[in-house]
Amino acid sequence: MSLPCIASARRFEPSAHRPLFMSAEQVGWIRESDVPLLAHWPDVFEIDAAGVALAARFDVDADSRSAALATVIGALAGQGRIVGWRDETYAIRNTFDGPPLAFIERAASRFFGTMTYAVHLNGIVKYADRAPRLWIARRSETKATDPGMLDNVVAGGIGWGFSIGETIVKECWEEAGIEAALACKAEPGRTVHVLQSLPEGTQAEQVFVYDLALPEDFAPRNQDGEVGEHRLARIEEVARWIEDGEMTVDASLATLDCMLRHRWIDDDACTGIESLFAAPLVTR
Repeated sequence: MSLPCIASARRFEPSAHRPLFMSAEQVGWIRESDVPLLAHWPDVFEIDAAGVALAARFDVDADSRSAALATVIGALAGQGRIVGWRDETYAIRNTFDGPPLAFIERAASRFFGTMTYAVHLNGIVKYADRAPRLWIARRSETKATDPGMLDNVVAGGIGWGFSIGETIVKECWEEAGIEAALACKAEPGRTVHVLQSLPEGTQAEQVFVYDLALPEDFAPRNQDGEVGEHRLARIEEVARWIEDGEMTVDASLATLDCMLRHRWIDDDACTGIESLFAAPLVTR
């Protein structure tokens, strides 16, 4: 079966973008329609048919590149070209453990199409006498991205300075009221690679999937106002929500990974998903 989330995760046309370079390394994608916006800063960007490059004079260190980008990002946000300001710092780096080339406001990452990293956690309740269920969250209607859509019980971007484990603990508490002692028991699944065009730009993201067994008497309690409600759902219910496109792309893929690993669904139920666990499409 071909699911909409799998097609969406690779809904990207390179010819409609120009690569973004820093220090001779491709780090992102700029939409052709956004290239003229960056032309207003000829002292910051070198633009030609081959791509957009941060001017070589900023290749001193990450702080120099960050300062140059901050001026542009602030102006674009003021113009409404970058939305959903988070006051969170993301590092521009092509691998999670790689050295940062620059630091930017999280909301700007999709405008520049830079690689981002996130954790998604499947909250599983296992019973002795019946089939397991999954805790599913509904995103708040005020969220900057995918408002009101269904999501994993815990999901969040990995900000600069946070490890995967630290992010899991942080997001578990903020989104579901899960104490650190329990959150630390999360077990890793696979890594999903997403490269898709969105209204705000390009999502080039690696999603680290985790599973966490939750007690039967546990009920999630959102702490940060970013979740509208939680549902304890049967596997077949969740599968239907994925098929109908009611869950976010990221959450759908993370949940499918969980279902496949636990053999709750057959491989042929999600044709093409294996390619998303392989290396990402060319982004550098």
